[in-house]
Amino acid sequence: MGSSQDEIETPEPQGESYTYRASLLGAPFAFRLTEDGLAFEAGRRTGLVPYSAIARLRLSFKPSSMQSGRYVAEIWGADAPKLTIFSSSWKSMVIQERQNPAYSAFIAALHRRLVAVGAKTQFERGSVPLLYWPGLAVFVAVSLGMAMLTVRALQTDAKAGAAFIAAFLALFLWQGGNYFRRNRPGTYRAEAPPGDLLP
Repeated sequence: MGSSQDEIETPEPQGESYTYRASLLGAPFAFRLTEDGLAFEAGRRTGLVPYSAIARLRLSFKPSSMQSGRYVAEIWGADAPKLTIFSSSWKSMVIQERQNPAYSAFIAALHRRLVAVGAKTQFERGSVPLLYWPGLAVFVAVSLGMAMLTVRALQTDAKAGAAFIAAFLALFLWQGGNYFRRNRPGTYRAEAPPGDLLP
């Protein structure tokens, strides 16, 4: 009998690694969950952040012009650079591909690791409050302004103009409302990552 079965490597558990390309010409970012911590590699920059040294982790929703459904995790660790993990990856000059299942699995696995070691990580969700609340105020003001323009156009019987403004307002409310709804600042428990920030 041969020993070929003994040579078969055990597959890596789902969600234990994740790779994405932040820019078309840049080196890919690779992350791996090891027994000792979060290992990362980006070109010549490599390192390992022990789970117990991860001080903050923030999940948020950051759509871009090329990818309207992009999520991001930001990680701050002691004596380590800030690490950013996007849910999409550049594939070509015009394509930024979503990697939602792999991203969600990796982020969920990272949370499980942090819970297992009892890390004192601060878990944050959404945008920075100093940016979120002024942005929300501007969003509401612009929405009200466009609604008033629609009413004024109808009063002057400019139906085509009113329809155009109304359509733009509906798109603005849908995209902006989705952004502000998901990015409401706050904290969460490691055992219960926010579902609206995991694709």
